[in-house]
Amino acid sequence: MPEGDTVWNTARVLERALAGTRLTGSDFRVPALATTDLTDWTVRESASQGKHLLLRLDAPAGTGESRWTLHSHLRMDGTWRAYTTGERWSARPAHLIRVVLRAPVATAVGYHLHEVTLVPTAEEGRLTGHLGPDLLGVGWDATEATRRLTAHPDIPIGVALLDQRNLAGIGNLYKCEVLFLRGVHPRTPVRDVPDLTGLVTLAQALLAANRGRWTQSSTGSLRHGQTSYVYGRRAQPCRRCGTAIRKEDLGERVTYWCPTCQPGAP
Repeated sequence: MPEGDTVWNTARVLERALAGTRLTGSDFRVPALATTDLTDWTVRESASQGKHLLLRLDAPAGTGESRWTLHSHLRMDGTWRAYTTGERWSARPAHLIRVVLRAPVATAVGYHLHEVTLVPTAEEGRLTGHLGPDLLGVGWDATEATRRLTAHPDIPIGVALLDQRNLAGIGNLYKCEVLFLRGVHPRTPVRDVPDLTGLVTLAQALLAANRGRWTQSSTGSLRHGQTSYVYGRRAQPCRRCGTAIRKEDLGERVTYWCPTCQPGAP
């Protein structure tokens, strides 16, 4: 699943390709927007909030509401790609295309997008208002994220970190890595996690360190096979102690951890 930094990077791709331009055409391949035409609409900016992507647009004069937001969620397999005009769209098979936005010098293509919605910008809150503090947002608030986590003290920390209502942007990779770095077993109840604020602060630092690049690393290395401590490394030796990394289902997601560096939950 794309994590918050991936969505942030995607927003920057769309920003560079479309911001300030007037669209020359659009094609929506989702039933709810099938007849929508954004021709002559101007792209104001591209932004992200947690794992939600928000493309803000100005409608032509005389169309009623002037400011709109095209919202999409990437979930497990969605992506946006930008192509120069005339370039072949090669990222995914054509049947996965959900949105096409054409501008004079670039075309943005959304593949396998989820929750594609067009709403007045003033109503963005009904799509993202439930989210906790955005780890890559200008208003990141570690104290508020900690407060939201502690409101559900019995939930395993490995589940709580993925709940976007607590803090927005963490996915399975960062969940596993930050818990390893803090020495916390993923099944530890929130109430028993030492220094929750330190944990969420580290999570924010990891996402921020990877912002602006597509290779995600928690180890400091960008070399293939050396970017994670535990994530995706089942049965491989722990980089610290040599114990075989374990993997199991937790909630609706798999989790990886080191049984020596992250002792069993109380």
